[in-house]
Amino acid sequence: MNTTLSTLIRRTCASTSKRALATSSSSTPLVKTALYDLHISLGGDMVPFAGYTLPVLYKTETGGVMKEHLHCRSENKASLFDVSHMGQIRWHGADRVAFLEKIVVGDIASLAPGSGCLSLVTNEDGGIIDDTVITNAGDFVYMVVNGATKFGDMEHFKEQMDDFDGDVSMEYLEDTMQLLALQGPGAADAIAKLLPDGFDLTNMAFMTGVDTVIDGVEGCRITRCGYTGEDGFEIAMPEAYATSIASRLLEDEAVLPTGLGARDSLRLEAGLCLYGNDLDEGTTPIEGVLGWTIGPPGSRRRVEGGFLGAEKILTPEGKLRKVTRKRVGLMGMKAPAREGAEIYDGTGENKIGVVTSGTFSPSLKRPIAMGYVETKMAKAGTDIMVKVRNKMQKAEVVKMPFVPSRYYRVPE
Repeated sequence: MNTTLSTLIRRTCASTSKRALATSSSSTPLVKTALYDLHISLGGDMVPFAGYTLPVLYKTETGGVMKEHLHCRSENKASLFDVSHMGQIRWHGADRVAFLEKIVVGDIASLAPGSGCLSLVTNEDGGIIDDTVITNAGDFVYMVVNGATKFGDMEHFKEQMDDFDGDVSMEYLEDTMQLLALQGPGAADAIAKLLPDGFDLTNMAFMTGVDTVIDGVEGCRITRCGYTGEDGFEIAMPEAYATSIASRLLEDEAVLPTGLGARDSLRLEAGLCLYGNDLDEGTTPIEGVLGWTIGPPGSRRRVEGGFLGAEKILTPEGKLRKVTRKRVGLMGMKAPAREGAEIYDGTGENKIGVVTSGTFSPSLKRPIAMGYVETKMAKAGTDIMVKVRNKMQKAEVVKMPFVPSRYYRVPE
């Protein structure tokens, strides 16, 4: 089953990479992160992804998608991912928040210093250009966007800046800052060994971040977030120190180098979207069941709107507009349903949607999938059929996440 899972993940990585590279020249060479040599020395099986060459898994006794995945979910363990392909941006200027609230749906103005949120970049039709994590870093706003979309995102941002009458500037950190993700129940214990004495991880809430010294290196930033459903951190550091910091983390026997394969299966178990598969410019936040990123009923952003495409997403009263399809979780298939598999009603006669992500869940030991179905069929418990390899399989609409999330909560 590990071989099957690896094959599924390779196809996901390949299709995502093709979409990412389609917007650039096919002759553009793949970019190596600062950790490339370290990946090779650790047995990394390198593949193209979002214009970079990154490990899909590690060919070691403790490696492979299944083992790497289960390690991340294990008590007192942590997984280390190279996510340096992601785009890191700093927003400056007196009107930076006002500008950001025109290009993303979230309430950026209410973020306290150090606090962050998941938000969505939308177009004039209300479609999702990208998902992003935005943090109020005090003197600037720190944004992380997807690696496969970062250059298109920045072109969009520049176009919007040209039409914005205010003081705002965008600083793209390029590859001068590398990014690691440390995820799992043991992540806090592992990173604590590299942080300054007195650094208070206990009271560091999920989705908060701060500039700090890591392993004696100035100019680093740590954010308590991640894309696995576990506690964890994204750690930004100057390019010259990426290998030394990663190596120090890997000295901890609880920390395992982990590739794109496990990252994808972990995020799917957590019910999290992969941009380009589960979200795109033709999908609105309501269809993607991400209306909560705008705010609850009656909140400022729901009432005022003001972001691109708001009128396509919200009614004049601030209610979420009705949609004809919604993103759902699927279970019950005997074999994994891959991206593009057709979804039918319980009779198997009427097509009602399509699978956007699917894999074999290492934690649940069964296939899981995510996709879009007609709204009337989106209720959990609805019986459906999924066409897998031209054969109809019984399945059921289920709530997500598939595996309970364990995001950190500050003790009361």
